[in-house]
Parts: sequence; structure tokens; C-alpha cells
Amino acid sequence: MAPRPVDEARFSHPKGGKARIGAVMILLYPEQNRCMVPFIKRPVYEGVHSGQVAFPGGKWEETDQNLKETALRETEEEIGVKGKEIALIGRLSDLYIPPSNFLVSPYIGYIPYKPVFDPDPKEVSSIIHCDFDTLVDRANRKQKKLQLQSGYAVDAPYFDIHQEIVWGATAMMLGELMEVWEK
Repeated sequence: MAPRPVDEARFSHPKGGKARIGAVMILLYPEQNRCMVPFIKRPVYEGVHSGQVAFPGGKWEETDQNLKETALRETEEEIGVKGKEIALIGRLSDLYIPPSNFLVSPYIGYIPYKPVFDPDPKEVSSIIHCDFDTLVDRANRKQKKLQLQSGYAVDAPYFDIHQEIVWGATAMMLGELMEVWEK
């Protein structure tokens, strides 16, 4: 699910620990006998991830004991789901995101009920609730040319989720999750 042209070095984090460190949460919850995953749509702002669809998450802070705590804290801050109520069930591969210079650790969590979502309007313009079957359905995996803010064009594979283009790092994380699921 990496945008093309693929440059493996592009996704290797810089030597010397110069990348910012962060974590995201792939949260699973039940609703009407379906497994759901919430995505956030970022507000439009001056920045590389403006208006993009992503998982809740963000930067590690010194008060976080580890990256699991970062993922839980950021989930609570961004979408209002209490971190102490989320059971962590797994983790995917770390992924370096060159445009924002972040090395991100994706965590998978579960909450046994549909939570009350309370998005922070400064960080979240909307929450997109997606059932897991939509993610598994290969018909929702597509590809198109995207023009980046930098003027550079990429041929980007993406997940079509409720007419939203979920591409880049988020699509790469979802791609890994789908591979794990299928195995």
C-alpha cells in the first residue's frame, strides 16, 4: 500500500534518532454484531497531513512511560475514548513517515462496547466509523494519482472508506493489518 514510485529508503527512519516519535491506535469496538474501526479526518490546516484520514494518535511526550501510553493518551485526547478502558491486543510494525519526520508505532486495541466519542475539534473535523468487513473487502482497495502539496505526484494505493481516500501511512498500516488478518 506504499505510494509509487516506491523508494524503500524513503521509509527507513533517519540514523541518529532525529525522527519524532509517536503512536497511533487502531481501535476495534462492536456495534450491531459488527466489528468497527474509527478513523479521524483531520481539519484543513497549513501542514502535510491537512484534511487526511488517519488513526487517532500523535507525538510521544515525556510524561508517557512508553509508546503504548502515547497511543492510549492520544486516543483519549483526540476522540474522547478513555484509554484505561481500552485493552491492547497487539502491535504492528513501526513506520517512518517522511513528510512529517515521524516514526510511528501502531497499536491495536479493543473496547467491548460502542464508546461515546467526543472528538477534539482542533484535531478532528469528523470521525469515520468503518466496519471491519469494509476493510477486508478487496473491492475497497483502489489506486489513483494524487497531487501532493509539494507539487510531487504519486500513484497511491488507497482504501475507499465511505468515499474517503485513506492512503499513505494509514493505508500501509491497514495493509499490514489485513495481511495479518488474512493469515
